[in-house]
Amino acid sequence: MRAIDMAKGTMSGPQSAFLTSDVVIQLDRIIAATRPLEHVWHQLHPLGHVRLAINDLSPDGAQPFHDEEDTVHAVVNGELYDFDSLRTSLVEKTNYSFKGHSDCEIVIALYKYYGLSFLSKLRGEFALCIYDARTQTFIAARDRYGIKPLFYTFIEVKLLVAAEAKAFLPLGWEPEWDVASLKEAGWNHDARTIFKGVKKLRPGHYIICQSFDSTESRAYWDMEYPLKTQSDPRSNEEMIEGVRSQMLEAIRIRLRADVPVGVYLSGGIDSSVIAGMVTHLVKEQGERMGNDNETERVSCFSIAFDENSGFDESAIANRTADYLGVKYYKKHMNEAELAARFEDATWHCEHHNPDLNYVGKYALSEVPQELGFKVVLTGEGADEQFGGYPMYLPDYLREQDLAYSNPLPEETRKTQCIKTEEENRAYYNSIGADGSDRGQSLPRRMLNDITTVSSMAAFSPDTLFADWTKCYATCDPQLTSAHSIDGRARDKIMSEWHPLHSALYVWQKGHLSNIFLSCLGDRTEMAHSIEARTPFLDHHLTEYVNALPPSVKIRWDSEEQRFTEKWILREASKPFITDELYKRKKHPYSAPTTYPENGPLHKLLSGLLTRERVKRLGFIAWDKVEGLVEKAFKLKNANAMRFAFTVAQWVVIGERFMVKRAEVPLSR
Repeated sequence: MRAIDMAKGTMSGPQSAFLTSDVVIQLDRIIAATRPLEHVWHQLHPLGHVRLAINDLSPDGAQPFHDEEDTVHAVVNGELYDFDSLRTSLVEKTNYSFKGHSDCEIVIALYKYYGLSFLSKLRGEFALCIYDARTQTFIAARDRYGIKPLFYTFIEVKLLVAAEAKAFLPLGWEPEWDVASLKEAGWNHDARTIFKGVKKLRPGHYIICQSFDSTESRAYWDMEYPLKTQSDPRSNEEMIEGVRSQMLEAIRIRLRADVPVGVYLSGGIDSSVIAGMVTHLVKEQGERMGNDNETERVSCFSIAFDENSGFDESAIANRTADYLGVKYYKKHMNEAELAARFEDATWHCEHHNPDLNYVGKYALSEVPQELGFKVVLTGEGADEQFGGYPMYLPDYLREQDLAYSNPLPEETRKTQCIKTEEENRAYYNSIGADGSDRGQSLPRRMLNDITTVSSMAAFSPDTLFADWTKCYATCDPQLTSAHSIDGRARDKIMSEWHPLHSALYVWQKGHLSNIFLSCLGDRTEMAHSIEARTPFLDHHLTEYVNALPPSVKIRWDSEEQRFTEKWILREASKPFITDELYKRKKHPYSAPTTYPENGPLHKLLSGLLTRERVKRLGFIAWDKVEGLVEKAFKLKNANAMRFAFTVAQWVVIGERFMVKRAEVPLSR
């Protein structure tokens, strides 16, 4: 949200806003503020919307939506798919009169027919608000994987619901640090944020406020995995074809729009298979890329780092683009470009990240915007569905895969379990993370001994906190992660699910929704009014993939004596990608962690990490931060660099949000 003119109720900058006494709505973002106003509610309709118009560009597609009786009202952020069939069905059943042809207009008709069960009918990435004046019911819901953000807080008697915390600022919100959440990593693993009193609606959940009374959060969907002792009778070929079919359909339905649609393309298999399948659908099956009438035109966007950084994958992306015959646009990022965008990208993300990859994604989203694109397809979620990250390996090997007909030899499994755990520990130490805290612990005992929970806590900056913050007692990010999993899921983790599936579940509940889909997703994309669509997180696809045996997600190659991550995705993708990508090992998207002295980032961090600015935070000890920048740049210490990035981001957030300095709580 940009600077708001309180007198006119408008917002300057590329994302305009609408402001009344009860509502702020940012461009294609849901920001609803409600309060007990029974006597004037019908006149106010305190929901509003300023569009990022994607489907139905006519005035009929403008939001909020209202039913014919003017009693049910809704705003929707994101995209809903298969809406034509739902629309036809609803007209046949109810004779509902639709105003336009927007995908999002089906929300009211579904709600009126199915009640709260309407959420199970939605397919896509969305956050929405509904007010039903007939029953005085307010509902706010978030999609199954948290692709679209949704936050809420209370200001006196008002309930504020928003896609960004900054939207609360003109409505009386005075930001304070949630120090316990920062120390315990609650912002990363549970419903808390870095701000006191501001909560996020969890993926697959909705909040409901009935008759202006209490507000409850309830789940409407969750991930599920098969019983680990149950054998899967399907052949490899049948499962491969199933994944391929589901992928093509998930991509096909995401090509529809009344604006241009493009594809983010990196050097990895995830984005490349999307680009390959899109090209196949367009050239071989005549599908359109949004409103583009040229069936030969597929546009891909990429980012390149300096060649000597060790993180540049643009050469591979170039070769993929040449192979597919697509249009390819690339933005080059050097240290100066990262430094120039650091503060703005941090402001949009609203939380810290120990890596500058979010700044790269922020810059990447400039490319389609500059070329007139509003929609891109992106590869987030593939690693979480298909077992793509190396930290999953020990958990895959923790137990035999009884669901698969050709299990790994027992001796190999035990040996490789120890070996991969040691490799993971060494890897985290090499990239400036803490690889030491991976032994037996209460959190691991709660989660059937999976080590993925330890990997998720590897970047904790707890050593930088001021001594007074010890008043928050034991702060263990691993325990926070374990506690955030509900009892039903923990029971299944302990006795029913294979450890690989348990690891995938826990990771998706934390890192995927709270980091990857945030600062590497919606925040940095919508900062440039770009809507990203994530085929790998289509719930029809994920439910199919979740039911597959672990050993088709991670495969042991006995000849090469190594593991192939995302094996079944590679096999399903083979007709659409290069042989180079088919054989390539996973390379996580990251930005460099070493930079030269006296360069743009060194100067930027030196200016941000001063005694005055750090002490203004209140919860960080200056004596623990002093010298951190020198250690990062002069000694090339990756751990110091990540800590410097993190504290610098807190400084930016603290100053731009005018966050109150943290103090020892009076109650402590």
